[in-house]
Amino acid sequence: MRLKLALVLLAVATLNSGCQMGYLMKSGYGQMKLMNSRVPVEEALKDPKLAEDKKKKLLLAQEARIFAETELHLKTTKNYTSYAELGRPYVTYVVSAAPKWELKHHQWSYPFMGKMPYRGYFNEDDAKEEEKSLQQDNLDTYMRGVSAYSTLGWFNDPILSSMLRYDDYDLVNTIIHETVHATLYIKNSADFNERLATFLGNKGAELFYLKKEGADSPTLKLIQSENDDSKVFSKFISAELDALEKWYKELPASERSEEKRAQRIQQIQNKFSSEIVPHLKTDSYKKFADAKLNNARLLVYRTYMQDLSDFEKLYEIRDRNYFSFIEACRGLEKAKDPSAELKKMLSHP
Repeated sequence: MRLKLALVLLAVATLNSGCQMGYLMKSGYGQMKLMNSRVPVEEALKDPKLAEDKKKKLLLAQEARIFAETELHLKTTKNYTSYAELGRPYVTYVVSAAPKWELKHHQWSYPFMGKMPYRGYFNEDDAKEEEKSLQQDNLDTYMRGVSAYSTLGWFNDPILSSMLRYDDYDLVNTIIHETVHATLYIKNSADFNERLATFLGNKGAELFYLKKEGADSPTLKLIQSENDDSKVFSKFISAELDALEKWYKELPASERSEEKRAQRIQQIQNKFSSEIVPHLKTDSYKKFADAKLNNARLLVYRTYMQDLSDFEKLYEIRDRNYFSFIEACRGLEKAKDPSAELKKMLSHP
């Protein structure tokens, strides 16, 4: 692992310099430190100091991993066969940003992965410093702690102690979500990749509990209710973000003010409370009504939730066959805009 990391950093060093190089070296060190803290799951399960509830979740994560590889035909890897105790609630802190009068990601470029709409830091203070710098450039920002992430096959990702704080079904969803990333990841298409993993994580968790506990499973019914809410929220936020984007474009520069922008965003939240909340089956999205929103945070919803109905349509066209669905999406790997290409595919099935 040390050799692999060294080779990656050497390749990076030939392509980058200055602040970017410093960031990548820090990230590489943080990743190496994390990898060196791993122990095999079998060893963690024998550790008398590890709480029994954590051991149960480790076993559940193994079930989810095996199910993802054997039943869902996701890529077989050594991911999630080890465990890392972090000693902190989050593994990384992620910063995203956007212009104040445009729904457009501020993007960072990375070797091998291309452009991404966020930057992650192992150290919270570094993330805060990045956020402050972006704010000085008059950008909206959003910083959040992250409990899990995928290295897209560069390393054998461990189960993290931060992941064990999830409810059981959320842990299963996360394992499947991140395994989707390891299976199919289209360069420079972060939004498409995250929507795909969100959709397949939701569907995969349903299939997992259907097999594990049967059609009458209370857990399965809860997952189905949350997935139904995801469809409702996705439809709502997709339309509202499109409308907000149009409003930004049509509003004359002379009429722009922070007060007017805040009022427009508040309208979205008010509409959510009055028109959407009464139709939700769970509490999954109800915090949206009181969230402190700006363009950077709204774009996170676009990244994960925009037009999930397109994936639903393709899933139906592919006879609700998980593997067939992924193969159809694999055909979008060379598309400049896979989301737009998917819409074309759906218009001519």
